[in-house]
Amino acid sequence: MEDTLKIAGREFGSRLIVGTGKYRSFQEMARCHAASGAEMVTVAVRRVNLTDRSKESLLDYIDRTKFFILPNTAGCYTAEEAVRTARLAREVGLSNWIKLEVIGDEKTLFPDNQGLIEATRTLVGEGFVVLPYTNDDLVNARKLIQAGAAAVMPLAAPIGSGLGVQNVANLRILREMITEAPLIVDAGVGTASDAAIAMELGFEGVLMNTAIAGAEDSEKMARAMKLAVEAGRLAYLAGRISKKLYATASSPLEGVVK
Repeated sequence: MEDTLKIAGREFGSRLIVGTGKYRSFQEMARCHAASGAEMVTVAVRRVNLTDRSKESLLDYIDRTKFFILPNTAGCYTAEEAVRTARLAREVGLSNWIKLEVIGDEKTLFPDNQGLIEATRTLVGEGFVVLPYTNDDLVNARKLIQAGAAAVMPLAAPIGSGLGVQNVANLRILREMITEAPLIVDAGVGTASDAAIAMELGFEGVLMNTAIAGAEDSEKMARAMKLAVEAGRLAYLAGRISKKLYATASSPLEGVVK
């Protein structure tokens, strides 16, 4: 626990955050959550049964003694809609934390930055811990932090695309310039190497859903993602060697007896 993910005063031993959508069954979802080693699970408020306890719900398959639930506002296209959804999540006892999504385009699912800032400011004012999903834009990230965001979650690629980190330069700039709040890569991860790359860039965590749920063997992929996030973090902390154009001998000739 010495190298923990810290958000709003809370510590998590795992830097991997996983979702709950697209699994073939709730049982598979539960097995993947366990295999991932994650401690935080995000749940789409608008896609879960919150009221009729007589019907099966994915919440029945999440052990809240082991997993911290992070509600999200997936499917919201206005700041007002996202704020109402966050309030509902808190009212039914899910959490006062919210992964904030305000979608600006239906096809790409890119965020509405103005709406995000507006909703962040409102929710922070109401006592929420807000983690906004946004694009890889430094200026917008700063505005979200100024609005009170507890962490910023820039995309690596479009949601569910599996393309991996597409704009390394922008993410590197974000990492270098943003020091006052955690940065968590959210969206676009496709396989374990993508997660490792994000962590090697110095991001505090990675959030993913489709990469695990959509894999041929979701449970194995969950385990792979756990190891990738851990390996990427260790590599970042270790400090990689500098890149050189020409070879450098692994066994230097200095001191060799001729």
